[in-house]
Amino acid sequence: MPLWKAGLAAGAALLIGAIVALALHRAEPPARCAPGMVALGPRCCGEGQRLDDAGRCAGAPRRCSAGLTVTAAGCVAPGAAVRITSGTLRLGPSDWEAQGIVDPRAVFVPAFSLDAFEITEQRYAACVEAGACAPLPLRGEPGVPVTGVTLAESARYCAFAGGALPSRDQLAFAAAGDAGRRYPWGDTGAVCRRAAFGLRAGPCGWGATGPELAGSRPDGAAVHAGGRVFDLAGNVAEWAAPDPLEGELSGTHGGSWTDGAAAALRTWNRRLVPGSTRAPDLGFRCVYPP
Repeated sequence: MPLWKAGLAAGAALLIGAIVALALHRAEPPARCAPGMVALGPRCCGEGQRLDDAGRCAGAPRRCSAGLTVTAAGCVAPGAAVRITSGTLRLGPSDWEAQGIVDPRAVFVPAFSLDAFEITEQRYAACVEAGACAPLPLRGEPGVPVTGVTLAESARYCAFAGGALPSRDQLAFAAAGDAGRRYPWGDTGAVCRRAAFGLRAGPCGWGATGPELAGSRPDGAAVHAGGRVFDLAGNVAEWAAPDPLEGELSGTHGGSWTDGAAAALRTWNRRLVPGSTRAPDLGFRCVYPP
């Protein structure tokens, strides 16, 4: 074979190989798990864990993502609160998708402290054991957010913890900051490694039956001078304190693991539901004096 033909054949083989490699890469599940975690089905579990028949991360992990504590029962978020300094909440004007959905507004928000993580089953179980909270069916995984909890039950836990449910403005300001961010981490990049969303029917996973471990997406945390606040977008939607003008309805914020569209993760996104709602993608966190 002439040298020029051999060169063409070799080049064609390399090109075909590159195309095949690219196709295989694009066919892989989207990267979603932080260092210290491994993808098991739709979940991100600690290194060394396995996925049991109920879809739970089981066994003692060797390592967890940054911010989570390694325990014999799994990766668990600590009960930490972050102080958020006062500032002006600006919603609506900078995001065209908010037009017609959110009334553009600017409101001053005094300083407050907020749970860095969603309230986990471990923390809620301590309230039940103390006789201050109503028992709930739990998944049996201490590091996941408690779900299936009503507005009143959430408020009761926060009172037990020395706090209250955050207002809609406090939750939005914790996520958007003074800059009025579109997402808690910034204005772009709603990807699977930053938020636990689209885990039931894509795009970040398939077949999930419950939320991820609280705090397992550290790349999506909102950064404040007092520390980082995790999962303000995705994982579980979160109850806000009711607005008297909305009657029996109350707002939930942040989107959840069931949402397949990035719009649900926007800092301005809010859904009104009855306070008696129990849902597998609805949880909460608490606010405290600064």
